[in-house]
Amino acid sequence: MTTRLNKPDTRETVGDPRPRRRLNTPLLLAYLVLTVGIVVTLFPFMWMLLTSLKSFQELFNLSFLPESPTLDNYRQVLLETKFIQWFGNSLLVAGVTTATVLFFDSMVGYTLAKFDFPGKNLIFILILSTLMIPTEMLVIPWFVGVSDIHLTQSVPGAYFAIMFPGLMSAFGVFLMRQFFETLPNDLLEAARIDGMSEFGIFWRIALPLVRPALASLAIFTFLGNWNAFLWPLIVIQRPEFRTLPVGTALFNGEAGTQWGLIMAASSLAVIPVLIVFAIFQKQIIEGIVLTGMKG
Repeated sequence: MTTRLNKPDTRETVGDPRPRRRLNTPLLLAYLVLTVGIVVTLFPFMWMLLTSLKSFQELFNLSFLPESPTLDNYRQVLLETKFIQWFGNSLLVAGVTTATVLFFDSMVGYTLAKFDFPGKNLIFILILSTLMIPTEMLVIPWFVGVSDIHLTQSVPGAYFAIMFPGLMSAFGVFLMRQFFETLPNDLLEAARIDGMSEFGIFWRIALPLVRPALASLAIFTFLGNWNAFLWPLIVIQRPEFRTLPVGTALFNGEAGTQWGLIMAASSLAVIPVLIVFAIFQKQIIEGIVLTGMKG
């Protein structure tokens, strides 16, 4: 005859037998703060998008949702204005300046980070010192320069006049130099021993290793030139060369402000920015992760 041993009952006799999870207050507060931040950030964009769907009579009702949504504002912007031409001009200017900044600033940053020559630190300090000069102080000499050589009269010259202040960036040189400083010199020396040219080392070895910095610089440069208003407003002398911010400003006149058209044009202008961010989002996150690991 066998005797069964009764196992002790480990369940609680009172209440729920399952273990209770403690409330993570710091995590809850973090999610709350992030939620508030998302709402504050997205609210102006939602207001812009919903306002673009309102008719002229609904614009001044101060209601968040349109009562009778309509695409008439988008129809007027696309068919009755030169929005597509302004859009193309801005895309050309922002795209070319972004490409030149990425190429030239990375080359200058690589030179200042990986080569030793007399006056290197002085050159770097002089480049950084240009960041302290306000853009408003530079528009007059810029305008005098392009006027003296009559750049604004021809098609390629007019586009170059709009783009040339942004073809290089002091901030980009600083950013790329700091990232190139983190690359091991032994890796570059090994490539030199194998007979690779200096440009080949820069293009095929160093540049792919700083892709997060290139992605961040690309977004900053594209946004800055896409939203540029002051210099294009001053230098553009012919209507066909207007960029998107300058053209959208025409909807605000002495007779009144066409808020529906402004909101529709602004909603369409956000699309390239979202595309650029979506393309470089992975590299930016990778850069943040790598920066945290190095720290």
